[in-house]
Amino acid sequence: MTFTRYAIYYTAPAGAFARAGAHWLGWDIATGEGMAPVAGEASDRPRKYGFHGTIKPPFALAPGTHAETLEAKARALCARQAPVTLDGLQITALGRFLAFTPSGPAEPLAALAADMVRELDAWRRPATEAELERRRRPGMSTLHEENLSTWGYPHVMDAFRFHMTLTGPLDRDRRDEVLTRAQDHFAGIVPEPFEITSLTLCGERSDGRFQEISRLPLGAG
Repeated sequence: MTFTRYAIYYTAPAGAFARAGAHWLGWDIATGEGMAPVAGEASDRPRKYGFHGTIKPPFALAPGTHAETLEAKARALCARQAPVTLDGLQITALGRFLAFTPSGPAEPLAALAADMVRELDAWRRPATEAELERRRRPGMSTLHEENLSTWGYPHVMDAFRFHMTLTGPLDRDRRDEVLTRAQDHFAGIVPEPFEITSLTLCGERSDGRFQEISRLPLGAG
């Protein structure tokens, strides 16, 4: 299968949490299968990305680079990295969105993400000016602007905040109802502690949806 962009994500290993995330969004990133979303239209916006947490944001390949060498480099990087254990995850409101976020300190995960962004940057095609403009937002901080210019995305490095998006933007009244539904849907299956033992190389298909290419074990070296 040919992919238009690539990304390094955290995706839940096969099991109840991964299944619940796929059914919530209506897209299984591991198998490339769609289904009726438990969240309904609330998950329309994040559906195509699948149930994931971004580590290195989506990027097109730079001229002269290849998916095979990207995968090999990412696998070697992950093999040298230690697995990460966080306290757990909780559903929180990020502005008008709902997402899983860490319930305790997450510095080791931020350090892992920074290494992946930095070490794989040679495979990222530099963003065009039009792409940069689409990612700019009114009132962006200097840090976000520097990240956008350097790494092609504002929310990396010191601005990285791990999250697994569950919805698109919601009005306040709608958000409370969807939050209750999400808490019920994921009750009893959210991992605690939250252990990250692998990352995932994913690709954007021609239909715009992301799918797993390969899992990359941490600490396998």
